[in-house]
Amino acid sequence: MFLLPKYDSSWIFLILSGLVPYLAFSVSRLFAPTYEGPERLTSYESGIEPKGETWVQFQIRYYMFALVFAIFDVETVSLYPWAMSFRELGAFAFVEVLIFIFILIIGLVYAWRKGALEWS
Repeated sequence: MFLLPKYDSSWIFLILSGLVPYLAFSVSRLFAPTYEGPERLTSYESGIEPKGETWVQFQIRYYMFALVFAIFDVETVSLYPWAMSFRELGAFAFVEVLIFIFILIIGLVYAWRKGALEWS
């Protein structure tokens, strides 16, 4: 009746997947060279010495374009699990996905009207 031992392998996987990044950072901190010199503190861009100010303020439209792409990309990827289990979900899930796609279209039209998709 007690089902917790059924999930032992899941707990082991969860603990190991949490330890792997911690161990990777710890090992790199132990063995990485820690030379602190003037060259390490300079900006580096494709092997070319920076000229002028190294901090450049980008226009907001680049961030808006990236944000719109990320939102629509993640939402579109969420359609894949639905497509894989379409037969088991039935008509109710089909209506829900139509509503979801309609909301995506409304968001796309809104972003288009606000100029978030324009480069110039």
